[in-house]
Amino acid sequence: MRRLLVLVLSAVLASTGVAAADEQVVGGERASIEANPWVVYLLDDRGTQFCGGTIVAPQKVLTAAHCALGRAPKDVQVVAGREDKQDREAGVVAAVTDIWIHRQYVSADEGEDIAVLTLKKAVRYTPLPFAELTDQALYEPGRELRALGWGRTSENGKTSRYLMQATVPVLPDDYCVDTYPHFVKADMFCAGYDGGKIDTCQGDSGGPIVIDGKLVGVTSWGEGCARRGKPGVYVRISRYAKDLHPVVDASPPGVVDP
Repeated sequence: MRRLLVLVLSAVLASTGVAAADEQVVGGERASIEANPWVVYLLDDRGTQFCGGTIVAPQKVLTAAHCALGRAPKDVQVVAGREDKQDREAGVVAAVTDIWIHRQYVSADEGEDIAVLTLKKAVRYTPLPFAELTDQALYEPGRELRALGWGRTSENGKTSRYLMQATVPVLPDDYCVDTYPHFVKADMFCAGYDGGKIDTCQGDSGGPIVIDGKLVGVTSWGEGCARRGKPGVYVRISRYAKDLHPVVDASPPGVVDP
């Protein structure tokens, strides 16, 4: 959904008409999977990468609802521990057994754009803790966050072969509302530069926004990629901590960890 106009090609495109599941880091740099072991990407039933995600428990991956809506678990795979998408020897490809989507989700630009994928088997990569209600200081304007993903490196460009990252500052809520009148302060935050040039893009949707060792956001929506005056909009994870804990902390039924 990241990229309201451009993302409109992905996951929920047909059902919501809002920027959907495609997005990538524009103006970023290579990132190491060793330094970010919890970042993953999602494959569709054709083996194509379409979104990102974050390991938040050994068998749980947090992503965007618009990345998961309308998809059956058997049609999604999670690739963990692989920095280079062409390096088939690296990391693991994990099967998905269940998809949880926030019950109030309608479209990314209306909020509740979160989903949790349950994996068939636990992965060995260290999970990333997510922001809690007490972490509001992490969203103060000016705080510099890291966005990660394998999405497009330009609005109409190709998705990245390698994991990329970019640093974007949190912007004041009033700026976000002025830019996007339907922006919901309680559920979202926006980050980026007034002049554009650095941003998430198609293919980055569902991927992590991090600071101080915590997952504070999920790439959600926006207008175009790295456009002047059009920052990216992200899920305010702290707002949903109470909804996520019962799902993330629950043990998958009938599954034995390897």
